[in-house]
Amino acid sequence: MRHIAHRSTSLLAAIVALSAVGCSKPAPVASAPEVTVATAVERQITDWDDFTGHFEAVQSVEVRPRVSGYINHVSFPEGAIVHQGDVLLTIDPRPYEAEVSRAEAVLEQAKTHVSLAGQELDRANKLVNTQAISREELDARSSALAEASAAVRAAEAAARNAKLNVEWTTVRAPISGRVGRAEITAGNLVQGGSPTASLLTTIVSLDPIFVYFTSDEQAYLKYVGSGGAAQSAGHTVQIGLANETGFPHAGTLDFVDNQVDRSAGTMRIRAVVRNPGGQFAPGLFARVRLAGGAQRQATLIQDQAIGTDQDRKFVLVLKPDSTVEYRAIAVGRVVDGLRIVQSGLKPGETIVINGLLRVRPGMKVAAKRATMLALK
Repeated sequence: MRHIAHRSTSLLAAIVALSAVGCSKPAPVASAPEVTVATAVERQITDWDDFTGHFEAVQSVEVRPRVSGYINHVSFPEGAIVHQGDVLLTIDPRPYEAEVSRAEAVLEQAKTHVSLAGQELDRANKLVNTQAISREELDARSSALAEASAAVRAAEAAARNAKLNVEWTTVRAPISGRVGRAEITAGNLVQGGSPTASLLTTIVSLDPIFVYFTSDEQAYLKYVGSGGAAQSAGHTVQIGLANETGFPHAGTLDFVDNQVDRSAGTMRIRAVVRNPGGQFAPGLFARVRLAGGAQRQATLIQDQAIGTDQDRKFVLVLKPDSTVEYRAIAVGRVVDGLRIVQSGLKPGETIVINGLLRVRPGMKVAAKRATMLALK
């Protein structure tokens, strides 16, 4: 009986064990992560670099009086466009008109002295032949005529200067452009005729206008210093304002400084831009793009496909067996929404563009094909 009971217990344990085995499910097989892949594209590009610059007026004038006096009238609207020769303001001309009258009187007096000295010299020439006067007297009268003639010329110069002073009491715009605010209003006394003369207003020309920017030594050697395309006269630069997308305006490179700033390692460059509508104002910020060299083929990919491994950039390349391979790359600028790959990747190779964080090098993936499109 004891033997039979032992066999029953063993049989029951075996049945329970088989039931447990039959009820257990097999371990699930891990599925390949889904990723989106696209093919690196190849396009023709032109080398260029972006710089930060600012606009400056081609002509900028501080209007100061040439003569002193009290301001009678300010004629210009502040901030308006003025043309060369327009009257800006007037200084009381009466003291200078009186000086003109005095100078003209002195001139008439000098002319009278010349006439008298000439008559005396004529008489002396007649008398010296008869020895009525000495040769010394003749020389003295000749000298007197020369002095009188010189006095006439001096008086004429003084008269012209006096008339100029009267003319300068009307202050006119020396250039065409936009005038600033009136620094001195009517009734005030201004000092003129010196470097410290009173500032009346300022005028800046608007069309054309300069754009100044600085380039580093690398860009200078690339485009200018090594005889690049930017060195040629009339080379085009692209310009954009702070509130604009892209570079919708064009200018012409017209000046490169003659030395590099050793403290900053930069070179000062200038372009000239047409500004008929006055859109650009001196001092305004500008984004400048300088292009140079012939077009070349380049490999381009989306920025989101690029991973960062410490100080290196990489992409995951899809292999024929559906595994991904780590590939270090060197990248350049963005062209039309796509990043240039300078080395490490060839056109036509397929890379992961979405799901980069879900996979590791060597993993098998479930790839979904897409097109390498520029991202906005």
